[in-house]
Amino acid sequence: MAKELGMTVIVTDHHNLYETEENETLLPPADAVVNPKQPDCEYPFKELCGAAIAYKLMEALLDRYRLPDKKEYLEELLSYTAIATVCDVMGLIDENRVIVRHGLKLLRRTKNKGLLALMDACGIDKEQLNSFHLGFVIGPCLNASGRLDTARKGLELLLAETTDEAVRLAGEVKELNNLRKDMTQENVDKAIALIENSPLKQDKVLVVYLEDCHESIAGIIAGRIRERYHRPTLVLTDAKDCIKGSGRSIEQYNMIEELSGCRGLILKLGGHPMAAGLSLVPDNIDPLRKALNENTSLTYEMFVPKITIDALLPLGYVTESLINEMKQLEPFGKGNEKPLFAERNLKIKSAFVIGKNACGIRLRVTNQYQREMDALYFGDLDAFFTHFAEKYGEEEVDKLKTGRGTKIELTVTYYPRINEYNGFRNVQLMIQNYR
Repeated sequence: MAKELGMTVIVTDHHNLYETEENETLLPPADAVVNPKQPDCEYPFKELCGAAIAYKLMEALLDRYRLPDKKEYLEELLSYTAIATVCDVMGLIDENRVIVRHGLKLLRRTKNKGLLALMDACGIDKEQLNSFHLGFVIGPCLNASGRLDTARKGLELLLAETTDEAVRLAGEVKELNNLRKDMTQENVDKAIALIENSPLKQDKVLVVYLEDCHESIAGIIAGRIRERYHRPTLVLTDAKDCIKGSGRSIEQYNMIEELSGCRGLILKLGGHPMAAGLSLVPDNIDPLRKALNENTSLTYEMFVPKITIDALLPLGYVTESLINEMKQLEPFGKGNEKPLFAERNLKIKSAFVIGKNACGIRLRVTNQYQREMDALYFGDLDAFFTHFAEKYGEEEVDKLKTGRGTKIELTVTYYPRINEYNGFRNVQLMIQNYR
């Protein structure tokens, strides 16, 4: 339509391009398409996120204008690009690593009133800002406004000109994110109940239909279900005039390729090997589920998560000095994961359930050399307690839940962090896996 109206159109994108059966790449009828994944594109790094490609376009346009504050403007845009790179779960390698590393430095000294207010509202010390805060605090708050209300609210926050306006908007987007978390958990619980009490549990590719789920959180829910069952997961929900859905995959399953083989059942499709979005008519939900499961080469052995440990590291070696040395490896994220350590046969001296919706547990643990430390686990606590009840019995788990001494021992994988609160500093273990 834009072309029909005589407009000049530039399309920026970072997704894989659709190829016809004749191996022709389909492109929109724009005057220019900026996407490094085009067959004739010679740009050396192909894994930029959409915001990074938009940044490149802005950089090129600004080269043609004589603006007195061009450098400051580009630095501000680069800080947003760093947020987007982490939130879109791009590999933090090559140019992405450079973008996030420099972007974090810029964000620590940002003058943007909205970002400063949001960091303050979320209790982030900007001097300690890292990729975790971008991906799990700042990004989700900005994103929640677009999911549940309007993306204008997040934009208004970033463009706020007064501190009062910024504080008000930061509070609103944080509250929207809290609402999004509650809605997500409610629908995750519904999805798990549906899987556990139906033939879906036997499927190798999970296709879960949640008719009343807000379509904007379907992808988040699919990610949670994928983490729990370690299977490719599609979450479908009612939308205007059709069914819409989002999928999250595992390394052994190219989701966009597998869905492309079912195009006859799908109205629209887009995405990557690890994530996809689609729309279809209601009558095709069951046929799609059957087609994906009947034509897959996945085996149940592939659903056993494999954990790679960097080192067996007893608690006595976990010091502030070691943690500060590891900071040189940051930013951590996809493609550059945090170091993962392990410790065996930890005794539990005390335990307390913590967090909103009781989503975590803080343990005081000691190893065979009597070295004590705090250890935190955030995840499925029901599964956590059930796991140990099967070995030690309900009575020992009840002791654990009520903070009493228990015979339970656990072996964990973890990464260490320095916790600062009210002027006190201590080293904590963040438990990733347990047995």
